[in-house]
Amino acid sequence: MESGKKNPLRKTYEWMLSLAERKTASLWLGLISFAEASFFPIPPDVLLIPLCLGAIRKALKFALICSVASVLGGLAGYAIGVFGWEALEQVFYDYVPGFTEKKFILISEWFDEWGVALVLIAGFSPIPYKIFTIASGVLGMALLPFFLASAISRSARFFLVAILISKFGEPMKEKIDRHFNKLALAFGLLLLSGFIAMKFLAH
Repeated sequence: MESGKKNPLRKTYEWMLSLAERKTASLWLGLISFAEASFFPIPPDVLLIPLCLGAIRKALKFALICSVASVLGGLAGYAIGVFGWEALEQVFYDYVPGFTEKKFILISEWFDEWGVALVLIAGFSPIPYKIFTIASGVLGMALLPFFLASAISRSARFFLVAILISKFGEPMKEKIDRHFNKLALAFGLLLLSGFIAMKFLAH
């Protein structure tokens, strides 16, 4: 028997899809991209994809909006980690979907091993990006490497989605919807293998 009540995340997802029909869709895209990098639970790809489908010629513009806003949101997440984590830690664990203490501890351990390389990979990771941005601040990562890694990884992610959608249209949307986490993880592992190779070559 199907419940009449929708999951709050599902409601948020459907609300985001509805924003694509508004004249202010680009503004919403920027706001959601900013928020997702620090506290919002759903990635901006949900809005980016229908916007690209509806205006193919503007796909790269939409990707740029996502990229810039997400990097700025990442800086906000970094600031939360530096200045507000002691006060907000439990709030994030209790009220931000996908942000768990277990994940935060695990990512903190990964930072010890990989440092800035982890932020580069994080842009394509299925793990919520906000955990990485806040952890970067909590653990005291240098701001400039964090900023550059965020700019590279987030831009690569959003421009890749926009280019695929503009080139292949609706069939690609369905494939991205169905396999996005797998594609993101595969790309992240490809980046990781590159860093491992460079690490060995450096010795």
